[in-house]
Amino acid sequence: MKGIILAGGLGTRLFPLTKVTNKHLLPVYDKPMIYYPIQTLVNAGITDVLLVTGGNSAGDFLRLIGNGKELKLKHIEYTYQEGEGGIAQALSLAEEFADNGKICIILGDNIIEKNINRAVENFKKQAKGAKIILKEVSDPERFGVPVLDEDRIIAVEEKPEVPKSKFAVIGIYMFDNTVFDIIRTLKPSERGELEITDVNNAYIKRGDMTYEILDGWWTDAGTFDSLRIATNLVAETGANKV
Repeated sequence: MKGIILAGGLGTRLFPLTKVTNKHLLPVYDKPMIYYPIQTLVNAGITDVLLVTGGNSAGDFLRLIGNGKELKLKHIEYTYQEGEGGIAQALSLAEEFADNGKICIILGDNIIEKNINRAVENFKKQAKGAKIILKEVSDPERFGVPVLDEDRIIAVEEKPEVPKSKFAVIGIYMFDNTVFDIIRTLKPSERGELEITDVNNAYIKRGDMTYEILDGWWTDAGTFDSLRIATNLVAETGANKV
C-alpha cells in the first residue's frame, strides 16, 4: 500500500508565521511538523510516499526531506497543488502515483501518539472500499462527525452544530482505487472546495466504509492553539510510538 501526505494550502490561520514558510515545515517540539505524518506511515510499513504541497515554499520540502532515506522511506515523490481546492482535489493529483492500488492518506498537520498499524493491516485484508479512523473529542462540532448506528457509520456530517456523536473523523483515510472515480463526480462545496467528507459519504452509501478507533491522543496543528497543544503533547509524552 502506498502513502499520500497532503501538505498544501496557505496556512492562513497561522499568519504571520506562514508568510515565510509552509505550515507543515513549522516546528512541533524538536522536529518539523511534516516529520510526524511521515513517521506514522513508516511505522505502518508504508514507505512509498507521495507528498502533495503548494504555496511559495514548496521547494523547501525537497531541501528538507530529499529522497527520504534519512526518514526510512524507500521512495518519495512530490507534486504541486495550485491554489486551495480542498483535500479531495489535492488527492486527485495522486491518481497516477496510486497505480490502481490501495492508498493511505494523512493530512500533513496530523500528529498521533501511537500508530495506525492495526488499521492498515485490517484495511489490507478488506476486499474493497474505505476505512476512516475516529477519535472521541470534547468539541466534535469542529470536525467531520460520524453518525453511528451500532457498529456502522451511516453518514459523516461536516462541522455540525449539534453533533450526533462524540467522535471526530481524524485526518487519516484509506481508500481503494475507486476513490478517483468518486472525486470526478464531486461538485465544489460552498467553500469552493472538493470535500473529503463527500468522498467518505459516497463510500458509506455504497456500504463500503469501515472504521477504527484510534488509541492514544491525536491533534492537528493548524492553529496557534493546536500547534501549542501538539508541541506540549509531543514534549510530554512523545509521538508515533510503535
